Amino acid sequence: MTINILSNKSGPTISKYIYGHFAEHLGRCIYEGLYVGKESDIPNVNGMRTDVVEALKNINIPVLRWPGGCFADEYHWKDGIGPKENRKKMVNTHWGGVTETNEFGTHEFFELVRQLDCEAYVNGNVGSGTVQEMQEWVEYITMAGVSPMADWRRENGQEEPWDMKFFGVGNENWGCGGNMRPEYYADLYRRYQTYVRQYGDQKIYKVAGGANVDDYHWTETLMKNAHWMMDGLSLHYYVHPHGWEEKGSALQFDEDEWFLTCQKAAHMDELISKHGTIMDKYDPEKRIGMIIDEWGTWFNVEPGTNPGFLYQQNTIRDAMVAAITLNIFHKHADRVHMANIAQTVNVLQAVILTEGEKMVKTPTYHVFDLYKNHQDAELIDSYGNEKDTITYTVSKKDGQLTVSICNFAVAGEEKLDFNFSSPVEVVEGQYIVGEEMNAHNDFDHPETVSIQDFNGFVTAENNVQVTVPAMSVVTLTIKEG
Repeated sequence: MTINILSNKSGPTISKYIYGHFAEHLGRCIYEGLYVGKESDIPNVNGMRTDVVEALKNINIPVLRWPGGCFADEYHWKDGIGPKENRKKMVNTHWGGVTETNEFGTHEFFELVRQLDCEAYVNGNVGSGTVQEMQEWVEYITMAGVSPMADWRRENGQEEPWDMKFFGVGNENWGCGGNMRPEYYADLYRRYQTYVRQYGDQKIYKVAGGANVDDYHWTETLMKNAHWMMDGLSLHYYVHPHGWEEKGSALQFDEDEWFLTCQKAAHMDELISKHGTIMDKYDPEKRIGMIIDEWGTWFNVEPGTNPGFLYQQNTIRDAMVAAITLNIFHKHADRVHMANIAQTVNVLQAVILTEGEKMVKTPTYHVFDLYKNHQDAELIDSYGNEKDTITYTVSKKDGQLTVSICNFAVAGEEKLDFNFSSPVEVVEGQYIVGEEMNAHNDFDHPETVSIQDFNGFVTAENNVQVTVPAMSVVTLTIKEG
């Protein structure tokens, strides 16, 4: 397979926000995953798990979405501020029927964002909340001057306003966020977003609740009726090989399921193209970002765990899905401005799993690590013959090229010839590989899948020949002469 790299012909910038994450009040994502409380024996800073925070900072997490998800449209923010002993408890009706203590609220979220050194993406409540409630939350978070909400924030210990770059006006309002028709939600969006005021210098990037998978009518209706009032429009897509009713096992699967899962991941390309074509009608300049703020694999929960907690293991197959999907996002970087994998810790396609004081990084985490140099890099054009089980991406930043390759064949290595316009030198090679289709990390074997040095390449003037193992993701850092 021969690929020609047009390093002098750069494309759009691959936004770092494509590498965003999502943390919902669901299962053990927030509690036990990101937050353990100040009194915990697990090392923490102001209640945030030190090991998890450090791991996420290592992959340059750029933005975190919170508090949901479906939870966002039943979350009333005033229940989650003030002295913790006085906070109102609620039942998390969407996820397991457990009691939500509201111990982790607005102040705790922004403390987590501070420790992660990332941007905040807050999702507001349209489904069961009021316009006033949303307006006052934005005021509480961002108002610097004298106002009822700003004064209340100060009483609760936060003198200065926080930075909030992104705000979602509802979530999945076609489903758990209210079972609305697109025409009705379009009108509600227009109303609610009016009261997402800009109180400080920072412009708030407003995200409208977009379509589920291939609901193109929803996208058409929202764009037609409200495109000039939005900065972003969301899209949600999950990969499950056998459909919604029978999602399959995260660990027990055969070759047919492996390839079906990878094919379902590749379907993201068609979804972005078709939704993007509709958006182009109303926004040819691509000002409005497609915000894919929920994506990833969704399998059956692990046996013996709460079905409402969505806890699943994470194998080298999940790593293939991550690489395939990120490569597609790069391809559409002119339209895809942000994406948020679901979810960060202990839920669905998590990058981190925890159990008590133990923590493991999943194969998906390692893909984000291998790909972090693509953040805010220029997409580089390339062309060549195609292979069904190979997907790749090339970007350029700080004078160096980053080439990432995924071979999702289950057997057999693949030889790729990369041709460049000038002499090149490989500065570094790294990869992950699965010895078995369900290779994964657990708390007894945390390094079964880990990043290793890669030297399966030969450089000759303008050419780099790479031998890519099956079930692997490879990243090369290349310097042009």
